[in-house]
Amino acid sequence: MKEAGEGDSFMIEEWLQRVQIEDYPWLWQVFFAVLATALINYLVAKFLARLTEKLARTHTVWDDALLAAVRKPMYWMIWLVGFSYVLQLIVQTSDAQIFAILNSLRAVMVVLILTWFLVSLVREVESRLLSGEYTKADEPFDPTTVMAIGKLVRTAIIITATLVAMQSLGYSISGVLAFGGIGGIAVGFAAKDLLANFFGGLMVYLDRPFAVGDWIRSPDQNIEGTVENIGWRQTRIRTFDQRPLYVPNATFTQVSVENPSRMLNRRIYETIGLRYDDARQLADIVTEVRSYLENHDEIDHNKTLIVNFNSFGASSLDFFIYAFTKTTAWVKYHEIKQGVLLDILGIIHKHEADVAYPTSTIKLEQQEMLNMIEQGAKA
Repeated sequence: MKEAGEGDSFMIEEWLQRVQIEDYPWLWQVFFAVLATALINYLVAKFLARLTEKLARTHTVWDDALLAAVRKPMYWMIWLVGFSYVLQLIVQTSDAQIFAILNSLRAVMVVLILTWFLVSLVREVESRLLSGEYTKADEPFDPTTVMAIGKLVRTAIIITATLVAMQSLGYSISGVLAFGGIGGIAVGFAAKDLLANFFGGLMVYLDRPFAVGDWIRSPDQNIEGTVENIGWRQTRIRTFDQRPLYVPNATFTQVSVENPSRMLNRRIYETIGLRYDDARQLADIVTEVRSYLENHDEIDHNKTLIVNFNSFGASSLDFFIYAFTKTTAWVKYHEIKQGVLLDILGIIHKHEADVAYPTSTIKLEQQEMLNMIEQGAKA
């Protein structure tokens, strides 16, 4: 092993002795080009780090997103420019055919890096707007709108970059566009359901019947839950038993959709029956219940408020309450409704009345009653 190592080192020394730097003058240029590229990359990294510290004190979404998106593409662009110069030096001293496509590859790499930067910038802006950190209280951003615009911009960037890259590689864009026009008809027939879902998603983004985080339900289909994501093909809804429900977007163009999350108030609508024995107290109870609701802090007095005797029931005198709470929160609404019903029950009891329950009254003639008593005695 020792002899083999000594032989290898001898061969390397012999090769180095044969190589004359004067025969390869471009080696020095290559060395300094790589060194300059590494130095520039180091200085740019330091500059961006210093700039990040200063801009972190500002409360603006654009500068932070720009720095986060530009850092890695900038490093790759610097190395691409440096290696392009190095390869250009090598091309001048070599007639290899492989170097003939360097310009096209360099153009494609530039397009890819710029695309990377733009897509990253859109994604960073979108994530920061959705996080709420940069959102002012009086200027909220709609998550659905932000996601829709982000997806549209990213799609436009990728399509444009693809066409430019194809043009750089020598492909005719006009031919591609012509093929797309003819092939679009065939694709439209073959993927009509996919296109229907795509345009359904577009209509959801434009009309905005609901947004991410809304509670929706459809009376036409068994759809109810909280919207988690609105994609181009389908919408993900989390049902109340925590199961994910994936609904094609085309469905929302054909069914009615309720959005309880956008209600202004929640309604209390209850019918309460009193015993027929409490008919004399009925008017006073209705009046006091109405006064109670008119002074309740959680009842919206700008909305309809009704407390009236409604009907003679089979076993009760029915009056109903119709009011709206200020809150729309589901849990708090039920707490308020519970308090209202318990207080109304207290008002009924205060008037020495009670809530009715189904009863039946049997009327018998006097002789029939005596016969039944006599038969019971004999038994």
